[in-house]
Amino acid sequence: QVQLVESGGGPVQPGGSLRLSCTASARTFSVYTMAWFRQAPGKEREFVSAISWIGGRADADSVKGRFAISRDNDRKTVYLQMNNLKPEDTAVYYCAAGDRITTGQAMNPPKYAYWGQGTQVTVSS
Repeated sequence: QVQLVESGGGPVQPGGSLRLSCTASARTFSVYTMAWFRQAPGKEREFVSAISWIGGRADADSVKGRFAISRDNDRKTVYLQMNNLKPEDTAVYYCAAGDRITTGQAMNPPKYAYWGQGTQVTVSS
């Protein structure tokens, strides 16, 4: 069983930045593809970014050039640096982990076995 704990959410003004963190309890963190999804009120959960166990990355078109995912295997942590935030980025952000998911499959939520509780990001002036 893998537990994921997210942190770093909060309120921010449009154009601002936040960095989300997700720390895993997994003994073999390095074999997991890690991803961020988000869910806004009244909307379905949507893919944001993923980084595979070998460092491949995938990003949703809506965040390309603004968000950057990275991982630190020694710290068992994945990060999401979010810049130039927009009101439409407001959502609960969830961290997810799945064993060796390819970047081609990374946008598919059922591929991920483990999910965090979520952290709220609110972009508003």
